[in-house]
Amino acid sequence: MFTYQVEPRFSETDALGHINNTVVPVWFEQGRTPIFKLFNPDLSLNKWNLILKKMDVDFVAQIYLYSPVEIRTSLRAVGNTSLTIHQEVWQKDQLVAQGDCVMVHFDYENQTKAPIPQQTRAELEKHLVN
Repeated sequence: MFTYQVEPRFSETDALGHINNTVVPVWFEQGRTPIFKLFNPDLSLNKWNLILKKMDVDFVAQIYLYSPVEIRTSLRAVGNTSLTIHQEVWQKDQLVAQGDCVMVHFDYENQTKAPIPQQTRAELEKHLVN
């Protein structure tokens, strides 16, 4: 599992004073950075090789300003060309949001999906959860 801390910003609140629902997918993207690095260690945009196929987010509870959150990222499945990533947002020891996304290993030059390299697969499998 990968984790990182976020300090919610005032600009991320909505009219009700909670963290806006559009913010969580942005936090999730940042939480996927360690996975991106397994595919592209220097995060070079010229060598980018992952695309987002789909994503869902379940908002479990309200998220508040002035209280740090932790983003937890793990893997549910690793296929031949794609992987399913599970992510959670925790605030004050409470699960407040969670979601899954499917990312595809992609060959931009040929505009097609590509097999996940065996070495990358081995690293990804270390982060599989049930």
